[in-house]
Amino acid sequence: MLNHPTRLLFYSTLITGTLISISSTSWMGAWLGLEINLLSFIPLMSNMNNQFATEAALKYFLTQALASAVLLFSVILLSLNTHLTFSTFHNNLPLSIAMSSTLLLKMGAAPFHFWFPGVMEGLDWLNGLILMTWQKIAPLMLISYIWIPNQFSFIIIVTCILTGSVGGFNQTSLRKIMAYSSINHLGWMLSAVLLGESYWLTYFGFYVFLSTAVILLFHAYQLSHINHFFSLPIDNPVLKLALFCNLLSLGGLPPFLGFLPKWIIIQSLIDHHYSALVTLMVILTLGTLYFYLRMGYSAFMLTHAQPKWLPSTPFSPILQTLTLLLLSLSLVGLLIAPLLIPIL
Repeated sequence: MLNHPTRLLFYSTLITGTLISISSTSWMGAWLGLEINLLSFIPLMSNMNNQFATEAALKYFLTQALASAVLLFSVILLSLNTHLTFSTFHNNLPLSIAMSSTLLLKMGAAPFHFWFPGVMEGLDWLNGLILMTWQKIAPLMLISYIWIPNQFSFIIIVTCILTGSVGGFNQTSLRKIMAYSSINHLGWMLSAVLLGESYWLTYFGFYVFLSTAVILLFHAYQLSHINHFFSLPIDNPVLKLALFCNLLSLGGLPPFLGFLPKWIIIQSLIDHHYSALVTLMVILTLGTLYFYLRMGYSAFMLTHAQPKWLPSTPFSPILQTLTLLLLSLSLVGLLIAPLLIPIL
């Protein structure tokens, strides 16, 4: 419950920890903010009535504690030689790789993603949304300070996109599919970090918008597996169609809104002479469309299973209209977005 005073406290410290990390002027302050963020999210994940949520919280804590320990060790090694500033990592490649690896582990990027799908599977949809979106802000902002074009960064980007595409093929759990989708999008965001802060912030904003619109409906109708789509209790066919079009938009299929940030990144990477990297990214990302189409298969069929009775919708008419509006933006957003977003 959001109105529980303890949960409100942890949500406040969760936001505060992220703000401390992204506004810090030293690595020690950034580490402190990450720790506050971690210790605030663990109680939010735990649920005494759900052993899977408690197991996910334990997995998350152990992984993040390992990453924090290596991060602190790297910061101490750096402080022995230089001042504790963000720019000194460019002169020390081993420390830069160690620091980048810990931040990649914290955000669940491949090949450090071993914990991410398992933790997502044990959480409810709202906590999963926080893990997919808000918990990536601080590590992404910190890695943008030390992320430079080199062989290590290119391998990580390609590995993220490949893992996100292939990993979702044999999954039937929607939480794991969204987890692998998040890993795929993370590869695009890391490539956008190479271009500049405005690029990855733009991509991240679109990703948060589309993911939120989809997961709120998953949460409202208690969808957990692909077979739930074949008897989806949505009595509004327009809302049902908008949901699956939003899934295709999340996959980056033109002409939906989700294609716009990918279009910006592709054009900018080509302008910076990363044509080979862009080609690999586009080819590997096509795999994500497979499991998005598989989820939307029932909605686009002319005849499909339909229950004889429909439960009352969990949405109020106002909230249902607002959700339909958000989902519809992904259908026509590509036409109006160039008028709203400045040219990067």
